[in-house]
Amino acid sequence: MSEQLTVLLAGRMSEPRAEWLAEQLTTDWRIEVWSEDEPFERFAELIVQSDAMVGGRIKGDWPAIPNLKLYQVPFTGYEFLKPEDLPRGCTLCNSYGHEVAIAEFVMAGMLEREIGLSKYDREFREVGWKGRVPGIGPSHGELSGKTMGIVGYGHIGKAVAARAAAFGMRIVAANRTAGDAPPPLDALYGLGQLDTLLQESDYVVVTLPTAPETRGLIDAAKFALMKSDAVIVNVGRAPVIAEEALYNALAEKQIGGAFIDVWYGYPTPEDPECKPSRYPIWELDNVIMTPHCSSRSDESRERRWLTVPRNLDRLAKGEPLDNVAFQGTA
Repeated sequence: MSEQLTVLLAGRMSEPRAEWLAEQLTTDWRIEVWSEDEPFERFAELIVQSDAMVGGRIKGDWPAIPNLKLYQVPFTGYEFLKPEDLPRGCTLCNSYGHEVAIAEFVMAGMLEREIGLSKYDREFREVGWKGRVPGIGPSHGELSGKTMGIVGYGHIGKAVAARAAAFGMRIVAANRTAGDAPPPLDALYGLGQLDTLLQESDYVVVTLPTAPETRGLIDAAKFALMKSDAVIVNVGRAPVIAEEALYNALAEKQIGGAFIDVWYGYPTPEDPECKPSRYPIWELDNVIMTPHCSSRSDESRERRWLTVPRNLDRLAKGEPLDNVAFQGTA
């Protein structure tokens, strides 16, 4: 493309990146910015003139955008968009680079479950030696030798598996289709064999996005298959696990516990103190709860954002885009 193209950085996450983006691009772009603090009418004016937009969900009555060629999400999830929301000729792309941070977060949660450093620290500060000498007292667990079942073997699943292997864990995974198990997996099942994975796993790590075929995938019947001391970890999307079934399995100690980073309720301007679940999971003592922060490292943000200038340069040069999610159909 010979004439200058326009990219709109829309929203609080994107708008501060204008100067950085200008330094990263190797092709000629005019960079416009808009944040939610400005009138939506200005966004409507800018998006009509734009060849590409970088941002997440922008609420409002959008004008027709027949000239938009790229909707670049600077993170992974794009459940708020469907092909019919974008014009023909527009490509939705997302960004990865978060899998390292999430995988380390998963390992930290599992180690906390097995070893309980925070509990040791708290008790030692409060009561000291408590009459014990080194080597005497309660034992902690190990990850080594335990089985991890990963539900969804994509970017995150593979990064988790690599780290779990270093801890001496046996690793199995379930994906949309079964196949030969690449290292470090012992088995790669299809989702139709999920029951087998659940029955043999000490830790079940869910990394799946929300889709019609994944919503409620792990329900009461699936929890009934799990070991009584198994732990479920969710760093994918909350609706993959049926909310009521999750609460009941934990409250009734049907399974050993959970480590949950993704939730069923999120703050909105109308409800800034929204509870993360309709059920009081926060009252349970067998759950580690974190506020959807597993990917939130500085390094992760930078890796994700590097996708943006690369794709803008590719678009300007007429080259294939990275991380294509779908094409618009409107």
